[in-house]
Amino acid sequence: VQLQASGGGLVQPGGSLRLSCAASGRIFSILTMGWYRQAPGNQRESVASIASGGVTYYADFVSGRFTISGDFDVNTLYLEMNSLKPDDSAVYYCNINATYIKGEGFYTAPFWGQGTLVTVSS
Repeated sequence: VQLQASGGGLVQPGGSLRLSCAASGRIFSILTMGWYRQAPGNQRESVASIASGGVTYYADFVSGRFTISGDFDVNTLYLEMNSLKPDDSAVYYCNINATYIKGEGFYTAPFWGQGTLVTVSS
């Protein structure tokens, strides 16, 4: 199973970015999808997540600025980020908890994308 994240870049404070993540491989089903971020010197922290039933979670610091969405049929995940602040600068990672097929068995595990850099600066 591989995850490919994209959409990061340099944006001015107050600007917007849309992150995307595509999962591929022998995925049977995805239970949850989420975005995490890690700034230099900080631990990786959860930003937002979405479950296959549609329930979403947002970290307190999001404060209504970000929207997570996902298409569990085509294994894609998005994060719409608005009103970006310099404190939002970090490498953003996508994550899925998925049931995958290996040989004749089914297994469930978390998977991570490679990260996409978001820099908010004037």
